[in-house]
Amino acid sequence: MPRRVELGELKLPEFGLPGLQPVIPPATYEARVDAALTRAMDAGYDALLVYGDREHFANLAYLTGYDPRFEEALLILLPGRKPTLLLGNEGMAYSGVSSIELQRVLYQTFSLLGQPRGQSPMLRDILITAGLRAGQRLGIAGWKSFDEREAGDHARALEIPAFIVDVLTEIVGDRDRLFNASDIFMHPETGLRAINEVDQLACFEFAATYTSQAVRNLIFGVEADMSEFEAVALMQMTGLPQSCHLMFSSGERARLGLASPSPRRLRVGDPVFLAYGVWGALNARGGWLARDENDLPAAARAYVDKLVAPYFRAIVEWYEAIGIGVTGGELHQVIESRLGDPFFGIGLNPGHLIHLDEWLHSPIYAGSDIALRSGMAIQVDVIPATHSPYHSTNIEDGIALADEPTRKAFWQKYPAAWDRIQHRRNFIRNTLGIKLKPELLPFSNLPAYLPPFWLSPRRAMRAVD
Repeated sequence: MPRRVELGELKLPEFGLPGLQPVIPPATYEARVDAALTRAMDAGYDALLVYGDREHFANLAYLTGYDPRFEEALLILLPGRKPTLLLGNEGMAYSGVSSIELQRVLYQTFSLLGQPRGQSPMLRDILITAGLRAGQRLGIAGWKSFDEREAGDHARALEIPAFIVDVLTEIVGDRDRLFNASDIFMHPETGLRAINEVDQLACFEFAATYTSQAVRNLIFGVEADMSEFEAVALMQMTGLPQSCHLMFSSGERARLGLASPSPRRLRVGDPVFLAYGVWGALNARGGWLARDENDLPAAARAYVDKLVAPYFRAIVEWYEAIGIGVTGGELHQVIESRLGDPFFGIGLNPGHLIHLDEWLHSPIYAGSDIALRSGMAIQVDVIPATHSPYHSTNIEDGIALADEPTRKAFWQKYPAAWDRIQHRRNFIRNTLGIKLKPELLPFSNLPAYLPPFWLSPRRAMRAVD
């Protein structure tokens, strides 16, 4: 029986902001390197290479704590050798952010155009010095794997720059000895980054607290006649490294979805959309700059009944269904059964894994038999694209799944974060009426909170028995 939902006046508590930022210990990075090498050897590779650039940094940062800021980088892992990290001019100094022992090598071709190029050896010589040899089988991780629908020889389809592939082929002697190894890190079931340590989960909670509070600040402070720029200033963003660009748009621009803020002035009756993401967290909301349905265009006056209520009902069922051992296919079916009508326009996976990058992969798709596991960080991400006068609604927050030993370890090591999580769980259960399994840890300071009308932000959706 579907839950009944309604729009009501709610009190959203202050959940607080963290004072101390969790860190990943050096021993964890070293263990990750060892685990990645073990996976590579088990797959029959003689070496594992991990490529990164400004946009595709997460696998590299996961292993080393280093992320390329302007340039590219390449990590080379072989058994029994110190990891070798190739860096551009500006990356050499910044690579001190890594807490593990690395053989840092200047490779100036990774630098920006016009910078000095004459002080580093050729790539072929660097790679041979790092331990690559003729006849080796190389696993290469970039940021994406492929399947048979996308490439005939999908196991050997590579997404790193061609000039690197050319040199690697020259060294090993055969292009067929180069393999896509991104699934070592990114597969939704077996990838190393699909399951997180307690310290990593605490880092994600820290990040989500700030991103969600920033979104909350805007929704509770925005006024008509502000520019989009002025509205974004309400967010009080901290400067944490972003996983994607800031998205805020209104009026006709709101249909663009991914648009950045502009000088446009906000007007009563505007559709609005906001999303803000940093490493390990993203929060988003969509709605209307309105006090109630009377401020909406005539064709959208039934916004709550037609779109928001069925959407929130589906989200409630999603929250109540998710748990350890639940398959991605079961979660997909929850949303499909409630929002499968083409009107709702649900085009992407109804939930996905999140990590340092905003979208790692997703075990949640039609027919998926992947069982969700303790340590997974998951984004509640179900976005209607109605392409109608009703615009959209959106409630996007991060959660994690944690079994009893993981919950105990989290509580013992991060008691302040644990208190925030418990406060959010109590709010979701007691105020929003959503019944959570004990393993669900909400990370957002807007936990499952959906206000359709941003000029009345204390009126939000709740489930009732």
